[in-house]
Amino acid sequence: MTTNGVSIPPERARAAQAIAGILQPGGRVALTTHVNADGDGVGSEVALWHLLRARGLRAGIANPTPIPERFDFLLPPGADRSDRAAKEIESADVVIVLDISDLGRLGDLQGAVTHSHAVACIDHHVSPASLPAGPRLVAPEASATAELVFDLAGALGWELTRDAARALYVGILTDTGAFRFANTSPRVLRVAGALLERGVDPEEIYEAVYASAPEGRIRLIAEVLQTLVVEPDVGLAWVTVPPDALARHHATPDDLDGLVEYPRSIAGVRLALLFRQIANGRIKVSFRSMGAVDVAELAHQFGGGGHQKAAGASFEGTPADVQEQVLEAARAYLRRR
Repeated sequence: MTTNGVSIPPERARAAQAIAGILQPGGRVALTTHVNADGDGVGSEVALWHLLRARGLRAGIANPTPIPERFDFLLPPGADRSDRAAKEIESADVVIVLDISDLGRLGDLQGAVTHSHAVACIDHHVSPASLPAGPRLVAPEASATAELVFDLAGALGWELTRDAARALYVGILTDTGAFRFANTSPRVLRVAGALLERGVDPEEIYEAVYASAPEGRIRLIAEVLQTLVVEPDVGLAWVTVPPDALARHHATPDDLDGLVEYPRSIAGVRLALLFRQIANGRIKVSFRSMGAVDVAELAHQFGGGGHQKAAGASFEGTPADVQEQVLEAARAYLRRR
């Protein structure tokens, strides 16, 4: 099947039909993604919001944490109902979970999603897939969840408006690192081209996402980079976010997005880590790699998940204990490769 000049794999087309099968005219649909939503999660939600509303469904975005301000330019008035997310999910006929298949990353919404009438999932991660049973459009080989929402629309014959295309372009742009990362496939470039043909302005999107940083974000990055440690003998580097740094710089977790790319950019580094404490007292570790190092395999040792080059996990324990545990495992992993 081909749409907008891009072929859609048969299994994705079948999954799209299965999701469409649980969407009833006039029904309420809640769209949600993981805590601390990124550009792919938000872009996929916003695009699907436009697509569903055009079909006469009552859609709303209901996230476990607020949408980062830098993505506000994508949000239609009234679309984001994250301030009453649990109620939005509880009243929905269908919940569509995007960019995540793991119930544990839905934060305080786990219970509401578990007891939902119907739960569909659109995701491109390798994960435990612990969501309630329901239709799944899951393809780890996809570059971004936004690529899969593009396939959903194409398989169902849904028109992509400029607003939906802009949101999908943000998802693809951010998850491919502005088309720099190894997941930048020939196919996703064709998808991006099809989105540009819908009137997307790439310079406008770049400025909104990457060139509108508040001063606090830059000062936060500067402070975190002061913690840089490099072990060139194994190709390991890491940075640590001081516990009070976000508050002191009036920053949010979204302001840490991309920071782990700095240690990964050091010559000879094969594995980069970022350590930070999150709201529930747990320690979040972001893993990034170069070459053949598979950080998803490493993250899985700790109950985490992700992709070969980008993954994450969260831990109970003190920052020092978690750091010691992860660094020991990382060194052993690198020495075997």
